Amino acid sequence: MRISFLSFILLVFSHAVFSAAKIEHWQTKQGSAVFYVETKGLPMADIRVVFDAGSARDGYQFGISALTSALLDTGAGDLNADEIAQHFENVGAKFGTGISRDMAWLSLRSLTDEKLLNKALLTMQTIISKPKFNKADFQREKNRTLAGLKHREESPGALANMAFFNALYKDHPYAHPSSGIIETVSGFTADNLKEFYSQYYVATNAMIVIVGDIRKPHAMNIAESLVANLALGEKPNAVPEVNFSKEGFNKHIAFPSAQTHVLAGVIGKHRKDSDYFDLYVGNHILGGSGLVSQLFSEVREKRGLAYSAYSYFSPMLRKGPFTMGLQTRNDQTEEAITVMKNTLKDFVNKGPTDKALLAAKKNITGGFAMRFDTNSKLTSYVSMIGFYQLPINYLDKFQERVEAVTVVSIKDAFKRRVVPEFIHTITVGGNANR
Repeated sequence: MRISFLSFILLVFSHAVFSAAKIEHWQTKQGSAVFYVETKGLPMADIRVVFDAGSARDGYQFGISALTSALLDTGAGDLNADEIAQHFENVGAKFGTGISRDMAWLSLRSLTDEKLLNKALLTMQTIISKPKFNKADFQREKNRTLAGLKHREESPGALANMAFFNALYKDHPYAHPSSGIIETVSGFTADNLKEFYSQYYVATNAMIVIVGDIRKPHAMNIAESLVANLALGEKPNAVPEVNFSKEGFNKHIAFPSAQTHVLAGVIGKHRKDSDYFDLYVGNHILGGSGLVSQLFSEVREKRGLAYSAYSYFSPMLRKGPFTMGLQTRNDQTEEAITVMKNTLKDFVNKGPTDKALLAAKKNITGGFAMRFDTNSKLTSYVSMIGFYQLPINYLDKFQERVEAVTVVSIKDAFKRRVVPEFIHTITVGGNANR
């Protein structure tokens, strides 16, 4: 019954707009960073504990970050996986774990009723500080992961994405897929995961985000309790900078399919990039705004070469990729790629029109409030702000920064940062006309 009540609460209040997010910041006694936003009106709290323990920390054990994260809630303290799930279910809470290339996290959503929240937090604290990594759970998750990796080999889209990152990043920690590869995951032992956990899941390497109808003194107590039983540890060494390739690259991977998956791009921008907003707004016009983008218009509407065509930046701690993509019939692949690259070249050389820029700004700023109109969305934003050490007023200044973008600044940023001659192109599909 409690789960049903929680679902009802979420449904009723999911569209409450946060007109302003006052983010407060401090450190726990253990040295963990805390970011807190009080939101009133909805008796809910979203809590996230983030570690600098994403797949960029895998070293040569590709996939160990992902498998470690997956094992956390399969057994902790005196609890097994079923008991952990039951503990959260009994109080109507939702718990999850996950990773990206940069970070790993544990998340909790709970009602703020003191008795219910305390029980959920106690279970979360146990998972964070006392994971078992027992052999039976480890083997089951390892087998599940290997099955997923084998299935990935049957997906042309996944193959294209892996080849694209490998081509761009080469020997950089961003190059390999976050979930790992069969060759490395096959060799993991439970002790490998314990070692990874012991190194990275430490208080000094932790960040806590609390968003919800919780007063600050309570939030301070929650933050302290979540990391109280963690080893102090040390922060890991900085992720290396990305080397930028000044040569284009083309690779085709044969795959028995009627369509070809195409990914093309270059090293793009990082989260604190000085060109961030010029590239962000510019890409909205080029390929990030769906049906009204220039890539969609040229590839789909004018020529019918693909169902969709798009582009996006993936900013990370270090420079993430700028990516263009489409799927097309094998016999149209070369034409589609030519149109896509020519559209990019034209945009880089000419920049957007004043009309297109005005429309993009209206679209971006008009829908901005809806990007953090729930606790969970706001938690994701605050996590990003905290982890990447962005200004605490990032959300307040976002629309102002967008409005400051000009046609000249977009053109300048794209000319320096997205050089068509340096484009790396990956195609996965049949060999028609190749």
